[in-house]
Amino acid sequence: MTSPEREPHPTEDPTGPPVEQPVGKEPTAGQPRRSGLRNPERAVRGLGAGTLNLEALVLLLAIQPIRVVGGDLGGAAIGAVVALAVAAVVLAGMMRRQWAWNAGTVLQGLLLLGGLLHWSLLGLGIIFALVWAYALHVRRVILG
Repeated sequence: MTSPEREPHPTEDPTGPPVEQPVGKEPTAGQPRRSGLRNPERAVRGLGAGTLNLEALVLLLAIQPIRVVGGDLGGAAIGAVVALAVAAVVLAGMMRRQWAWNAGTVLQGLLLLGGLLHWSLLGLGIIFALVWAYALHVRRVILG
């Protein structure tokens, strides 16, 4: 058995170049806070679009279980659920426009009002209103 003559992973010189900016350092006054994302606007749009697409999918998949368990989901309520799902998909595709965020908030309110048609729509409305509120919070934190 022979011993190695040098270390397999040499250590770096401690007098090397300094680290550019330590992690967690707060920006100084007058400088915008950086999110660390390459394109923060695109990331936030993706979050909003993903939230609305998920909402549309859940709404469409919830129709049959609501009919089976709840029993009294009529044609008007099913039409309202489908219309809300279509509106969510359309808004997800339009997240580049500033007004789409406000329209998404209105959509959450309409889903909450859907609770008048069936109690389970109120439950879904509460859940997705909370998810949308979180998406708006992330948007405000990242974009300022």
